[in-house]
Amino acid sequence: MAFKTVPHLTPSGFKKTFQFVVMGGGIAGVTCVEQLSSQIPSADVALITAGPHIKAVTNYKQVSRTLEEFDVEEQPSSVLEEKFPNLTIIHSAVKSLHTKSHCVETADGRVFGYKKLCICSGARPKLLTQDNPYVLGIRDTDSAQEFQKRLSKAKRIVIVGNGGIALELVYEVEGCEVIWAVKDKAIGNTFFDAGAAQFLIPSLEADKPQAAAPCKRPRYTTEEAAPGAYGHGPTDSGSALGPDWHEGIALRGAEQVRYWPVYVRLTNAKTFGCDFVVSATGVVPNTEPFLQGNTFVVADDGGLQVDDHMMTSEPDVYAAGDVCTACWEQSPLWQQMRLWTQARQMGWYAGRCMAAHSLSEPVELDFCFELFSHITKFFNYKVVLLGKFNGQGLGPDHELLVRCTKGQEYVKVVLSGGRMVGAVLIGETDLEETFENLILNQMDLTPYGEELLNPDIDIEDYFD
Repeated sequence: MAFKTVPHLTPSGFKKTFQFVVMGGGIAGVTCVEQLSSQIPSADVALITAGPHIKAVTNYKQVSRTLEEFDVEEQPSSVLEEKFPNLTIIHSAVKSLHTKSHCVETADGRVFGYKKLCICSGARPKLLTQDNPYVLGIRDTDSAQEFQKRLSKAKRIVIVGNGGIALELVYEVEGCEVIWAVKDKAIGNTFFDAGAAQFLIPSLEADKPQAAAPCKRPRYTTEEAAPGAYGHGPTDSGSALGPDWHEGIALRGAEQVRYWPVYVRLTNAKTFGCDFVVSATGVVPNTEPFLQGNTFVVADDGGLQVDDHMMTSEPDVYAAGDVCTACWEQSPLWQQMRLWTQARQMGWYAGRCMAAHSLSEPVELDFCFELFSHITKFFNYKVVLLGKFNGQGLGPDHELLVRCTKGQEYVKVVLSGGRMVGAVLIGETDLEETFENLILNQMDLTPYGEELLNPDIDIEDYFD
């Protein structure tokens, strides 16, 4: 859909025009700024961010052709300015964007012009209900700290959702009863099938490594969602948390008896009292306040549509990270998921495209968009996802090979037409690079059949 324009007015209070302006201090925005400042050191670059801190990539490691590992660290924005003398940090929220006159108005009344702009405003959490003091979404550092504060006094919480944050919370929370409301048939269905979920469930009942898990009594309820069960609406949003956001935070409850301030009635007709509810039902692209008065084309999921150069439908306006939706003709082995790895890749590639276009240089779609790949950790297991790891979009014409060693590893391969198109690796399998190559090379694996996952065969040597 497209938003119709309204009569355009250039705001007063004009300050300065920059060659490049990036909006958002999260991973996508910071990576974009770093790329622009490195590519064209003489260019005036501005980063507009509401908070005093930015999210920086640290300990970056290229694991293979497409797989990468890194940490996300919150740092003072001054660190960026010291690193790049051509960079100006503007501390303010954005009030409005005027694409026709190429300028941005900040909440404190200042106006900045741009030659090229990149929107990296991320996403905001969907909330079950708005303005309810007992419903908390976890997205940024402030909300994580608020969660920790509330949890320290809580005996029971209800976690609603089945994505990454829900999985991390259910595993990490101690000293507090956790009721986990899941609308799907298996846990973690964003990342796993039922088999992988079954492999992981025993980890919830076991003690975590190097730490006891007293009084952790997870209760699971699986159900079909009722219409409108997962609502959403606007909320204050800072930069999203890093993948290891819970490390160093004491997620321990109170463990004493109390009466419940709030009750949750689920669609399976069960009712639970609790101290508060964590709404972890996904995110919505944070496109406000960019739509009003402009003609952005917005995708069905609410993101700003971008082409294969990360350009939106508005001239000289790019977007990267959770706020955008990739609408180019995609590789059959790649799909967009609003994850840290893709935020970094999109920010990096958007900066590269902006610089190339300014210099009238050609630029090709980066190889990272050829194969979906992601490394993370759930329930203290290393997790690697490759390609169409859950058979996304393949229909019935595919087969699965699975190898599972309880408490040690879970390996799933997705085959289509005899060729590997996806894989899930849980545990220290050391198969990620071999499987990545098999997926990229599209070698016919029909002759190997189930021997492909035979634990007695060293598959790494076999296909080297």
